[in-house]
Amino acid sequence: MTMEFINYEVKERVGYITLARPEKRNALNYEVVSELKRAFAMAEDDEACKVIVLRAEGKVFCAGADLEYIQRLQENDYHENLLDSTHLMELFRLIYTLKKVVIAQIHGHAIAGGCGLAAICDFGFTVPEAKFGYTEVKIGFIPAIVKVFLLRKIGESRAKQLLLTGDLIGADEAEKYGLVNYVVPAQELEERVFAFAQKLCAENSKQSMEVTKEMIARVQGMSLEEGLQYASEMNAVARGSEDCQRGIAAFLNKEQIKW
Repeated sequence: MTMEFINYEVKERVGYITLARPEKRNALNYEVVSELKRAFAMAEDDEACKVIVLRAEGKVFCAGADLEYIQRLQENDYHENLLDSTHLMELFRLIYTLKKVVIAQIHGHAIAGGCGLAAICDFGFTVPEAKFGYTEVKIGFIPAIVKVFLLRKIGESRAKQLLLTGDLIGADEAEKYGLVNYVVPAQELEERVFAFAQKLCAENSKQSMEVTKEMIARVQGMSLEEGLQYASEMNAVARGSEDCQRGIAAFLNKEQIKW
């Protein structure tokens, strides 16, 4: 499948989705969002891919929305703008609910929608030089869609600090906030991400990671009793799964299982 702004390849069960619009700092417009949706759907269905890495070309990971595109959208009416914003929402929801683990490989600044794109991933690796933030309020816009996911990820206090000030923070502070998981030297970034992805591929059941990720997304919208009932049911289902039977048998037999 040919795409103009996104590249997709698989290396040893790791699917790489690469933003390839460096001349525009990998800014998001309708076409880029469309191709990202296609790429993630492709990776989801690709049996050769077990873990996904989102990365980018150029100096910037993603500068957020393409402001020239946003300016053109101001000519639209409400319903046209709603269709367009729903398009972006669908991308974020797709990544968040994707069965496969998604790792963000952040080699440069991730700003506004670009920071949202990085934060929506399950894991984030960044270089020390990268800056993060949601600058929408500084241009009279709002960080609407991302806040739904950001509140889940880092909580209300941290989210307010980022979303209401619009200030940029460094990589170390982003790690403290929980926006990213690891800060590594630039020359080690690609190798560290690949090694982490390979660890997930080799040591963890695909089925177990899929179900666990789905449960994390679903249980947060449930009451305590609903969540516990749901967890008990999923626990019972997991006990009868082929992967669980294989894993427990290997553990009891002191065998190294290769997933």
